[in-house]
Formats: sequence, structure tokens, C-alpha cells
Amino acid sequence: MADVGRHPNIELLTLSEVKEVSGHVGNFRVKVKRHARYVDEKECTACGDCVEVCPQVGPDEFNFGLVHRHAIYQPFPQAIPAAFVLDMETCLGNNPRACGKCAEACEKHCINLDAVDSDVEFTVGTIVIATGMEPFDPLGMTEYGYGRMKNVITAMEFERLASSGGPTGGDIRRFSDGKTPKSIAFIQCVGSRCEGPGNSYCGNICCMNTIKDTLLLKDHWPEIDVTVYYIDLRAFGKGFEEMLKRSRQLGVRYIRGIPGEVEENEDQSLTLHVENTETGLVEQHQADMVVLATGVQPRAEAHDLNKLLSLQLHPEGFLLEAHPKLQPVDSPVRGIFYAGCAEGPKDIKETVTQASAAAGRAVRLMSQGEIAADPYTVEVNEDKCKACGLCLKVCPYGAFEWEKGAKAEPIEALCAGCGTCAAECRFEAITPHQFSDAQIVAQVEASLSQDPEQKAVVFACNWCSYAAADTAGVSRFQYPANQVLIRTMCSGRVDEKFILRAFELGAPIVLVSGCHFVDCHYIDANRQTVRRVEKLWDKLESWGIRPARLQLEWISSAQGQRFQKTMEELERLRREVTPREIAHTRRILKQKLHPPKPKKQARRKGVAAHA
Repeated sequence: MADVGRHPNIELLTLSEVKEVSGHVGNFRVKVKRHARYVDEKECTACGDCVEVCPQVGPDEFNFGLVHRHAIYQPFPQAIPAAFVLDMETCLGNNPRACGKCAEACEKHCINLDAVDSDVEFTVGTIVIATGMEPFDPLGMTEYGYGRMKNVITAMEFERLASSGGPTGGDIRRFSDGKTPKSIAFIQCVGSRCEGPGNSYCGNICCMNTIKDTLLLKDHWPEIDVTVYYIDLRAFGKGFEEMLKRSRQLGVRYIRGIPGEVEENEDQSLTLHVENTETGLVEQHQADMVVLATGVQPRAEAHDLNKLLSLQLHPEGFLLEAHPKLQPVDSPVRGIFYAGCAEGPKDIKETVTQASAAAGRAVRLMSQGEIAADPYTVEVNEDKCKACGLCLKVCPYGAFEWEKGAKAEPIEALCAGCGTCAAECRFEAITPHQFSDAQIVAQVEASLSQDPEQKAVVFACNWCSYAAADTAGVSRFQYPANQVLIRTMCSGRVDEKFILRAFELGAPIVLVSGCHFVDCHYIDANRQTVRRVEKLWDKLESWGIRPARLQLEWISSAQGQRFQKTMEELERLRREVTPREIAHTRRILKQKLHPPKPKKQARRKGVAAHA
């Protein structure tokens, strides 16, 4: 942090909030709101004279409210910049005016109580998101008594107690009486791997953090009895298993079973009711202090950035990367990268590794000077464009410049080539440079030129479903060979007219397949697929065509076996479609898609002539 603060090429904006981001890779325009600090960070020497005269106090956020700090304070000892900041809410309280004692005590006149928030705008080439994560709040898990029982604390609160710079100077003490506990119990997976108020995923760091804490306790207070209650221990890193073995050798007990309830006794000691899964017995254990190893969860800012930057969230709430294996630090939007726990729970080593990778990706992109445009972009025919704005509405990247009443203009640097806009445009004004309407329709017509009733047409997205076919082939999974695969960049590229043309030519079954609903390569383009298919199901049913003949399936690139089973099911459905049903469908579509033109009646002057 100190190096960052001193670096000549790094501008550090603290107490700031990103309010708006526009533009594209190489030309992002960022608007930042800088909250008033009320202290000039360049002039402040952190002498502390202002703190000595400040009469107002509030909870110390860095120490999780275990102690109080003054209204003017330094966030933590290693804070960068090393200047004080004034919490105006604590300073004013219910009073309409600040007392001004801190400003009077400051000899360098660094404090300005009239400071206001300001906006800063700048242009950048790339963006690295490092919003981090936050610990789970166990207040909702009432069975552990957190918030009601003084001697039940969280792992982060224990960290502050054990720190030499913490509220107790590194002494482990009970909050009830200030005495050193004789026994401490650690409960794992609080708020992790559970339903209800917690999260379903593993917090990653909790097991090893607890093992580290047990080693610290045994090194400094070997007389304290330490017990760890767990579901299973995940010590998968380098040297982690050795740490676990050392902890056991020092006398730490590990009991496989999570306490169902914690009760407080008259002397404010605690009784834990736990089912020991190794013995099969429900046991009662005593402890002077209970430490809840809480899981972690995404910061609230991640949700705001998701909307601000057109990103995508994983169901767990973390930001979703472009590809979990091939592009683990890239976002779906070109020029935006992830570092650390914004993308998922990580320990320090993993965080540093990903941060280095994100910096490398950003530098490699910026060092090129110029960025080659993706060949899978689109162009707009201005003569056909009706300025409706639907293309911008469905584009997951916002890759169009459009104002009401104006023609749409694609931004090539933003466009990723999914083709969703082309499928949405009802006026055929948008043409992808690859996978155009004419090319896809030509494939449909060529594939159904002979024996169409014996074939099933499959529109498969390039990144998942089409790749799943390759996986199935490499794995030697056998499936019926009469399916016709037509590749598109995204399932969102599949236009209604492609499907209807296949049915019109005699296809018994049509399948639209793409990435899993929450894992679209193009952020959320497959949501447009669902909307169009559902709309087409209703239309087919109103026309008297069985909607089940149009199938929708999500298959990832690694699911070769699922692709095989889907193709087998498709063949079963194809055999259920009778030639009579196919003929009926072709007749209906001919009427709906190619209605006969009304005949013009010839007229003579004054007399109508019948044709």
C-alpha cells in the first residue's frame, strides 16, 4: 500500500465511489464521486492533536465495533494516505453544527468543515475490478447466540483480539469478565454450505484460518483447551496438511459435527449441543468462549458494478468471468478484468496470483497501442433502419450509439458478435459480418433438400453446444447421425424465421441449444433466446402446430454425454412426428408466411369488368 501511495503513475482516490462508466475498451469514460474527507490529505501529518480534543466517539469499524474511535480518526495504522478523516455523521450527531474543536487544534489548518463532495471524470483504457468480499453476518443464525451472548464472537473479531494492534493488545479475553478463557470452541461453516440465512457455497478460507488460529493459541497459551467442530476439513493448499497435523499434535481436538445449539450458563460459560458423527452420539461440551468461523460473501458494490458495467453475476453473487478455465480474470466485456475476491472466495495467495494475472492482461492489451476489431461484428443498413432502438435494448454490451429518432450505429470495439441484435431487428437492417441471415438460411435449405422428414435441425451456439458435439465425438459417444447441426455464435442469434423456414421445408423437430442460462458467453444474450422461443411456442400453438416440436436445451462444452442423451431424445421425438403432421405444418406455414396476393380487378370506364 505504501508503494502504491508513493508511485508517480498511480492516482489513489480514497473515499470515492464510481457513479458512471461509459465508452469501450481503450476509451472508458469514468465518473467518480469523491466524498468529502474534511481533512487535506496532502497537508495532514497525522500528529493526532485533533483526536485529543474531539468529544464525539463512534464504533471503530476496523475493529468490528469492539472499541470506539473519535469522530476524527485514522481508519487503521497502515492506512494510505496516512492522514486523518472526519466522520461527519458521528461529529454532528443530532446537532446541526460541528463543534470545530479539531479545526482549532490543527496548527497546519488541514481541516475544512465546509468541504463538500465533488465529481471527477477521467478516461482510461482498461478497468480492473477488485471489490473484494465481506464476512457473513451470523446474527440471523440464532442457534449460536451471536449478539445475545457476550462470549460468542466471530472469527474476524477473534483476529482483532489476537492482533498486537487490536483493542486488547493481543490478549485473548472474554467480553463478559475480561478474563483469559480456559477453553475455546471453534464452529466451522457458519453461513457456508447451508441453506436458509447462509450461503450454499464453501467460503474457501475458513478451515485454514481456524487452523492458523489454533496454532496461534497453542503457541502463546498452551494451557487453553481448544476444540474445532467441523463438517469436513479442506486443507488443499501447499503445506496446509502439515499445518493441520501440527495443530492436532499440539493437542487441538477436532470433532466432526456442527453444534445444533449453544446455551449460556449462569457463569456466562457456554454449553454446546453437538452430534458427534464419528461416535453417533449427541454430546454436550463446555467452553468459555465460542468463535464462529463465518463464511464470506460478495460485497454489495459488486451488484452495483454489475449494472454499471453490463457484467454478469454468478448465482452465488460473485462476478462471473468470461470463461472459468481459459479466461479466469477476464470479464465478458472486453477491457474489464477481475482481481481477487470480486470473482469468488480466495485466500491471499490466490488473490495475489489473480491480481498479477489481471495486471498482465491489462498491460498486454494496452501495450498494443491499437486493438484489432473482432471479425464477428455487425453493420447497420441505414436505409432499412427505423430508429426503433430495439437493437440497443437487447445488446448485452450496449454496443450501439443511439438516440431517439436517430439511426443506430454499432460500436465495433464493444461488439462481441453474438448476433442477438440481428435476430431482434424486424426490418432486417442489421447484418452480421459472419453468420448472416442468408448464410444460415442457406444451410437450413441445403440440409433439408433431401429426405427432410428423416432429419432434425439443431441450432447450436459456438461456445457451448457446438463444442459439446466435439466433446461427444472425441469421447466416442454414439448418437443418431441424422441430426443437422447449424452453428451460430450464440443461441440469441437464432431468428424466428430460421426455425419457421426449417419447419416449412419439412423438418419434424427443431432444437435451439446454447450455454447454460446463468453461464452465457455473451453475458445474458440467451435470455433473449428464451423470450423468443416462448413467444414462438405460443404462435405455433395458435396456428395448430404442436409446440413440442420446437425444443430448447442448455448444454455446456464439457457435457458431451448430455449432448449424446439430448440427441437420442431428439431422435425419439422425431419418430413421433407423422408425415401427415409434417404436411399439415407445411400447409399452415405456407398460408401464414406466404399469403396469396389479392387479385386486381380490371375496370372499364364506368363499368366494372369481372375477371
